[in-house]
Formats: sequence, structure tokens, C-alpha cells
Amino acid sequence: MLDNTDNSEIKHLHTLRDFMRWGASQFMRADLHFGHGMATALDESVYLVLRSLHLPVDTPEVYWDGKLTPVEKQIVANIIQKRIDTRKPAAYLMREGWFAGLPFYINESVLVPRSPLAEMVQEQFSPWVQTEQIRSVLDLCTGSGCIGIACAYAFPDARIDLADLSEEALEVAAINIERHDVSSRVTAIQSDLFENLQGKKYDLIVSNPPYVDAEEMGNLPDEFKHEPVIALESGEDGLDITRRILAAAMHYLNPHGILVVEVGNSQYNLTSRMPDVPFQWVVFEQGGDGVFVLTAEQLKAL
Repeated sequence: MLDNTDNSEIKHLHTLRDFMRWGASQFMRADLHFGHGMATALDESVYLVLRSLHLPVDTPEVYWDGKLTPVEKQIVANIIQKRIDTRKPAAYLMREGWFAGLPFYINESVLVPRSPLAEMVQEQFSPWVQTEQIRSVLDLCTGSGCIGIACAYAFPDARIDLADLSEEALEVAAINIERHDVSSRVTAIQSDLFENLQGKKYDLIVSNPPYVDAEEMGNLPDEFKHEPVIALESGEDGLDITRRILAAAMHYLNPHGILVVEVGNSQYNLTSRMPDVPFQWVVFEQGGDGVFVLTAEQLKAL
């Protein structure tokens, strides 16, 4: 039951639309942060109202004027209040994240999917590769497995490895492999970066590694503090893991292969510390930045 919300407010709310608007107002008043796939308080309120009632995220607006039962009202009000009290992102509350238009199971062992890499996956990494050349993909620092599993959809003839240091994250990835019925082509591997991948070669290595620097870690909003630290922090300048990837990736790429890495705001540290590296920075139509591409030949030259 609700602890901090006056139930007299709830009795005046009747429809899905009423609760969506009310939830957004509550979120704004509580000064929540929205950086986990939802851009605004209204977006997050709409999502929580629909999913807490087991309705699909694309429920047509014509149904938004449907009235809730007393039990449904309490369910929705409780999840709205829980979002405020815990500061947990909606994705953790619902145990559901979305990437490249696909749903994934998530919990606090993995990051909430929100990478601009989704756009590259949906475009089959064009123009960087020829689709028919992609027969093997490595999703390094996989977390929930969302990038690699989405690549399995994008490249139906490819075999995919999902690698992560965290056994807890790989348990989540295993759930998603089963949910998407891709176990015949997708394998989860416990590995500290490339450590347990000796002898393997890939046409595409894609990674969303830890890249948050020390200063930014100290200033993260409460919502980010529910995410695993191991998946966020990467040394004083945010580049500890990226340096290791750059040093070793060439040994695991086929001659025509490419390396794609997201480094977020650490892009500026990377370019200043490695000014001679020919990073190709991706421009996204749907928003986002901080993703570079390097070819196997460019890595070899390093």
C-alpha cells in the first residue's frame, strides 16, 4: 500500500491517461533523473503505467481512456511511489529493458540498455561492413547480452560470443539467450576481456565497456547508483578498459574485421591522449555520440 501518497488523490484518478499525467507530475515534483532509456518524466510514467498493468508499450492511445479497477489503481499508484522512494530506474522496477526494438530481462547485475549502438545494429553496421561478410561477432563486456543478441537478429548467419567478467551478468545474458531462442548461435563466456577467448577470431567486435571517469562517478545521480559499479567506472580518465581493448583487439579480428567501442563522454580524454589514432567517430541520426570504429588494418598499424 502507499505510504507517502495521499489516497484521496487516487480516488479522483480513473483512466490510464489520468495516472500517466499524475505520475509525471509526481516524478517532476520529486526531481527524479531520467537517463535510462526514458527522456522525460511523462515517458517514464507512461511506461510504468502500461507495464505495471501488463499492457504492451505500444498500446494504442485509444485505450488510454479506459478506466482502472480499484485494484489496478493501487498497483499503478504503488509502482509510481516505488519509483520515487527508491530512485530505481523504471527498467529495474519492471525487470525489463529495450534495445534495438527488442525486450530484454534485466536486473541490478547489469546496466539498463540505452546505448546508441542500437542504431548501428539495426543498420547492420553499414557502411562499415558488408553484411554477408559478418559470420562471427564478439559482444565484449556484454552485460545483459542485449547488443550481441540484437546482432544475432541483424546477422542471421553469424555466430555470436557474449563475453563478460561478471558471472552475475552472464546469468542475465543466459536468460536472454533463452528468451530469444538463439542458443544455437549465441554463447556466453566468462572472460576478463579477451583472456578466455584465445584462438578465436571475429569479423566484428563491438563493446560498451566501463568508461565513466572518477570525477563523473562522484557526481552520478542516485538512479545510476543502482547499476553495478564494475560496469561503469574505468579509472581516473575513464579509459582503463578501453586501453586494454585497443592493445589486444587486433589479435582477435579477421583481416576485414572492425572494432566498434562506445566510450561516451570519455571520447574527449581518448582523443587528447591518443591524438595520432585515426578514430572514426560515428554520427547518429537518433541521438548519441562517443562511439568509434577502427578497422583491423588500423589496429595493426598501432
